Amino acid sequence: MTADWHPDPTGRHELRYWDGSQWTEHVVDKGVQSTAPMDAAGGQPGSQQGFTGDAFAGITGELIDGRFSEVEGAGPRLQNSKLLRVRVTEPFMARQGSMVAYQGNVSFAYQGAGGAGRVIKKALTGEGLPLMRVEGQGDVFIADTAKHVHLLHLNNTGISANGKNVLAFSSSLQWNIERVKGASMLAGGLFNTTLRGSGWLAIVTDGEPVVLNAAEAPTYADTDAIVAWSAHLDTSLKSTMSAGALIGRGSGEAVQVAFQGQGFVIVQPSEGLNLPGQA
Repeated sequence: MTADWHPDPTGRHELRYWDGSQWTEHVVDKGVQSTAPMDAAGGQPGSQQGFTGDAFAGITGELIDGRFSEVEGAGPRLQNSKLLRVRVTEPFMARQGSMVAYQGNVSFAYQGAGGAGRVIKKALTGEGLPLMRVEGQGDVFIADTAKHVHLLHLNNTGISANGKNVLAFSSSLQWNIERVKGASMLAGGLFNTTLRGSGWLAIVTDGEPVVLNAAEAPTYADTDAIVAWSAHLDTSLKSTMSAGALIGRGSGEAVQVAFQGQGFVIVQPSEGLNLPGQA
């Protein structure tokens, strides 16, 4: 464990300083620093359980040889391909229920839609983000059913993403539910969550994605496989519906979203769960 402030192992205070080899008497409660000696059991973490200063003493194996240790660093950091750690220094938004662990003094609060307009859009379209606001001091680990996690950094730009693929983002980004340009209001379900501004964004994909350069050629993607795209791309719907499809001889690929312009399209190798009875 690196030298830093960590949750007090005695439970009597919020944080206690670990100097790299042992716990010190320096503690913090509600931002106020003071001193408080460790208990008489030896001043080491978990002394009640017989540890002697090394939390992994007497245990060997690949899980504790360092290869699965957390990746240090400020801000959001990928711990592996399916787990994100955010070092909380300012509030951020995350999908409700995505927290798998945290260390430190961190709070989680329900975050509403943020306005009547988004509430109505979510109710009418089914698109939307069930969000929680995360703030405090500490490290938060988040994931979504072992899906692949990818970090993006936006610099005064925008991205349109499928709401179910958004895992977390910095509170500096503005988000809204918007109709896909070129899609009729009668198309149903063709609404996305657009995020704009400067900040970080974590999205998830069901499998390893492919990123297509729409500037190379007109690009088309299945509506269920699209993850996200550059917000300034021109979009439209392309239908390959034929008369044969009406009598069961369709290709199963009746509608795609077409993209043109300078930008990228992220597609995952999955079209979601095919539930029994789902059309």
